[in-house]
Amino acid sequence: MARRTDHRTQKPDYPAEAARGGEIILTTRRRRLVFLGGLVAFVLFALIAAILAPH
Repeated sequence: MARRTDHRTQKPDYPAEAARGGEIILTTRRRRLVFLGGLVAFVLFALIAAILAPH
């Protein structure tokens, strides 16, 4: 059987300061286009679904 350990006494595997503060970095033109294309596709899908939904 595996031993149980007290999670409060274990050290974190990764420091919390390093895990926080994620950023989306769109450095290249291609990445920006893919990101914006995904946003536009999502909005178009939502509009089409709203139009075609039965009332």
